[in-house]
Amino acid sequence: MKNLEVNKVAAAILIAGLLAMASGKIADFLYHPVEEPKTRGFKVEVAEETTGGEAAKVEEVIDIAALMAVANADNGAAIFKKCGACHSADKGTGHKVGPNIYGTLGAAKAHHADYAYSAALKGKGGNWTYEDMFAFLKKPAAFVPGTKMTFAGIGKPTEIADLVAYLRKQNDNPPALTAK
Repeated sequence: MKNLEVNKVAAAILIAGLLAMASGKIADFLYHPVEEPKTRGFKVEVAEETTGGEAAKVEEVIDIAALMAVANADNGAAIFKKCGACHSADKGTGHKVGPNIYGTLGAAKAHHADYAYSAALKGKGGNWTYEDMFAFLKKPAAFVPGTKMTFAGIGKPTEIADLVAYLRKQNDNPPALTAK
């Protein structure tokens, strides 16, 4: 009798294995899984909302004279710490990764003969006006496409005004503030 019980158990295991294998084959037949994705990751479709034509790209107008009237150079000195990793602003000190910016406001763009400016900044021409300085500090790559400066920019106009007020103090002869 003992052999009969062992045969029943072996037959049950064999039948269970055959059923599992058959159900796997049936599932593969009904559903064909993709082994490798064609592209990695997910693509998220985003509908762009536009209000029509050129009105979608209206640039924020900044009243520089009003901002400079309330700018705080001491706050600008704290903000300059972000810049201090690459620039020095002390009179008579050398260049770091970026040029020394003492006396830059009002000076010609790319005015240090002993610093290798990008061709884009050399080609920009003109002097560093308050308007140019605001635009450059907001987004350097947008103001001078091709600049070597990798800093993304400062988003808050009040912080830019504070920084420009600090840079104004780092100058023997800063340009006059003009009211609009």
